[in-house]
Amino acid sequence: MEYRIEDLTKEEAEYIGEKINEIVPREVDADEEEFVLKVEDENGVMIGGCIADACEYHWSRVLLDDLWVDERYRHHGIGSMILREVERIAREKGLRVVTLGTASFMARPFYEKHGYTVFTTLKKPNGYISYSLVKYLEKDTPEYVPTDNSGTRFTVSLGNDDDAEVILNGLDAYSEAYVQEGETVDFCKKLVDKDGRFTAGVIADAEKGDSGSVDALFVEEPLRRKGFGTRLLKEAERFAKENGASMVITNAGDWNVGFFKKNGYLVRGELKDVPKGHDCYELYKMI
Repeated sequence: MEYRIEDLTKEEAEYIGEKINEIVPREVDADEEEFVLKVEDENGVMIGGCIADACEYHWSRVLLDDLWVDERYRHHGIGSMILREVERIAREKGLRVVTLGTASFMARPFYEKHGYTVFTTLKKPNGYISYSLVKYLEKDTPEYVPTDNSGTRFTVSLGNDDDAEVILNGLDAYSEAYVQEGETVDFCKKLVDKDGRFTAGVIADAEKGDSGSVDALFVEEPLRRKGFGTRLLKEAERFAKENGASMVITNAGDWNVGFFKKNGYLVRGELKDVPKGHDCYELYKMI
């Protein structure tokens, strides 16, 4: 039967997320949620904050995407306040793990003081090193208290999309001194049969001149093990390479890591017992 590649619709992307959530072993029934936290000064000006995800798609963990503190207010305990609030929200939702990414020019020592440990290290094409860190919240980790805690005169509260934009702009301004971020382009494609019916889909992207990422790959149950997943994966790799990426990064659980290994991906880090009773992995492939 003939199959062709077409653009993925928004509804189909949501469908892929729902189907993957059915496959992923469910540890807790946590609502899928992206949340923003912010800290404001006495005049209501934002001086710090973070963006985080708590959802099943991240295998019952909180993924701390971005944390930023205004340069004038660093080393006053504000970052620690924000991090503790992320961990409190995670525990409130019944989630056991917080993971995050940082770089060699950023805040790895700060996170390690708070009980986070490195589980992946990867030298990026632009020369700096990226790290993934993890903290298991049920472990008895001594709480780190900053020497200067003057920032505690401020409070952490929930933010919104506008606050998230401030956080991202602040991080971009800081990173520009160390590395020039490339444009990120999306690759969201599907395979359809001769009648236009959806059979498989991939959600991926590529940062021009750096690396690509495969965020979701799904094949309908009756069509698995027929090469459709591999075909879409190779298309995502080709797209990343055409945009100057030298590697592709992805995540997998112990229930599907074999597929990526067969396609040439190497494990760069492993999380034990995430979700509970399973292991998950970060993988990469040079292209």
